[in-house]
Amino acid sequence: MVDFQSRETRRDDDEDEAPAEDATDEPAEDPLTEESEPHEHDDEEEHDHHHHDVEHVGVAILTVSSSRSLDDDPAGDAIAAAFEADGHEVVTRELVRDSYDRVQGGIDNLAGRGDVDVVVTTGGTGVTPDDVTVEAAEPLFEKTLPGFGELFRRLSYEEIGEKVVATRATAGVADGVPVFCLPGSENAAELGSEEVVVPEIGHLVGLASREDA
Repeated sequence: MVDFQSRETRRDDDEDEAPAEDATDEPAEDPLTEESEPHEHDDEEEHDHHHHDVEHVGVAILTVSSSRSLDDDPAGDAIAAAFEADGHEVVTRELVRDSYDRVQGGIDNLAGRGDVDVVVTTGGTGVTPDDVTVEAAEPLFEKTLPGFGELFRRLSYEEIGEKVVATRATAGVADGVPVFCLPGSENAAELGSEEVVVPEIGHLVGLASREDA
């Protein structure tokens, strides 16, 4: 016969003999309250992020106008001055009339030159029927840079207010070369070059040509 009472008694005895927790043990450290160690790799990540930056770039300026010449090109002069002041080289300046084919061909030819790292156009970004720079440039872009137009218009709004809605300044990467399409006015060309393009151009050129490198 099985002695159920004896079995229950043995179980109770075993439970009573279970070792108590050592009250002197120090509590485990809470990882959420531990003081964070400095991340030594932060500097490395910043370095890697700019590892491909280019210090000096070759600039091609394409003026789109049916009424101006290179001798009377204040917007192109402003772009050139902004790049040269930062130590970059303007390798060529060209002018084409307001024609879809001429603008597209001009951008394509300049982007394909070995001494050109960035193309900047001025003119033809408005809303009149002969403003075709944006339409001509965009088919050449394998990547677009929408942040350029967004930032340029925000900065322009501070100067010209609601009139900024009439500008379609845009940018992209064509054949591994950043292309920026600025308006034809001198003030707009100066603003876009000095405040947006030049400060980031070494980084953008390095990223756009990274695969080739």
